[in-house]
Amino acid sequence: MSLTAALHAGSDPYLPRHGDETFEVLHYDLTIAYKVEGNRLDGDATLTCRVLEETDVLHLDLCGLHPQKVFVDGRAQRFTHLRGRLAVKLPLTPGTELTVRVKYSGKPSPVSTRHLGSAGWEELEDGVIVAAQPHGAPTWFPCNDRPDNKSTYAITFSAPPDYTVAVSGELQGKSRKGNAVTWSYEQTAPMATYLATVQIGRYRTLEHAGAPVPVRTIAPPQLSAADLQGSFDAQPAMLTFFASLFGDYPFSSYTAVITEDELEIPLESQGLSTFGSNFVDTEWESVRLIAHELSHQWFGNSVTLQRWQDIWLHEGFACYCEWLWAEESGVSSVQAEVDKHHALLAELPQDDLQLADPGPELMFDDRVYKRGALTVHALRLHLGEERFFAFVSGWLAEHRGGSVTTEMFLAQVRREAGEDAAALLMPWLFETELPPCPVPASA
Repeated sequence: MSLTAALHAGSDPYLPRHGDETFEVLHYDLTIAYKVEGNRLDGDATLTCRVLEETDVLHLDLCGLHPQKVFVDGRAQRFTHLRGRLAVKLPLTPGTELTVRVKYSGKPSPVSTRHLGSAGWEELEDGVIVAAQPHGAPTWFPCNDRPDNKSTYAITFSAPPDYTVAVSGELQGKSRKGNAVTWSYEQTAPMATYLATVQIGRYRTLEHAGAPVPVRTIAPPQLSAADLQGSFDAQPAMLTFFASLFGDYPFSSYTAVITEDELEIPLESQGLSTFGSNFVDTEWESVRLIAHELSHQWFGNSVTLQRWQDIWLHEGFACYCEWLWAEESGVSSVQAEVDKHHALLAELPQDDLQLADPGPELMFDDRVYKRGALTVHALRLHLGEERFFAFVSGWLAEHRGGSVTTEMFLAQVRREAGEDAAALLMPWLFETELPPCPVPASA
């Protein structure tokens, strides 16, 4: 592959110029120092890589930051860095393992595309959020930014002592040296780049009891445990409920970060979700999103799409989990939510949306979420309660830590539920016309 071709190539048509299929990153070791005042980041990233296809260029994604030195297996390399693509020219053969070290720095900021808007590192009034889905990971570390390259991580992050640093991993320890505190995290479960995050703020940690794994909320100090009643204190019950339906919670802990700033939507990452202070209330519109983000730990974070076109496998199931929690908590019934949202969808245009390939402009359209959830319900009614939840938990167990596609989901439906079940899903997934509302046979 020529240097010019590598610059323009991308592994996913929804995100051209992101990712490279010729190699995979097995492990990221990130050492980062950050100054909140002035928004200054200095990073040192070592990536353990394996070559998958013969190539003469290795490229990484790094947007808005400046690479200073690049080493391959300890030897300094020449490189180019143009429009977010860092390229090193060297011959590589399949099966080769190598380490790539990048020293970099700058003032991180979000990256924007015409269809997907902005994502990545963003300054708050007093702190930072990283909302990386789907293309924001390169705003804070060099990476192979494709969703099907899942890796383990070690992240050491230094920040001023009066700030908490929350990372999508397990805290290994922290220490103070001079005017900085260093936080050390590990993520041993395979994680896609867009699910890696760091959240920085003047926070305190509240622990919640009653779940099979540690559940915590990291929030501004003015928020007390009483403020979280009826909303975030329900997370242990939500986690326990979803685990009873879908199998064990897939990670070591779960954290919700609440920023002092208001946010338009919550932010998903692995083992950690981020909410604005505007979501701290007992209204269903807030509670449903708490359930939604938690359910993504199964649908999206443990089992992750290979291609962005298959986003319904994340959002359809997470939306359906909202309805499951509505029924479990006595707010509504699943069928009532199905009826309501099918009626709302029926009033909207449908001819521009194919669920299994909505296009980058519509991949986060609310119709994808709701039509995806209706598709899940149609399968549930066809299979019946016991077979449906056995199928879904089996799907999650088989692909835990891995990456999936719609075709893989349909193949498993065929194997375990028969051709008629797969045929039922085809219009929902591949036709634009909205199928009739799924209702119980006795209705």
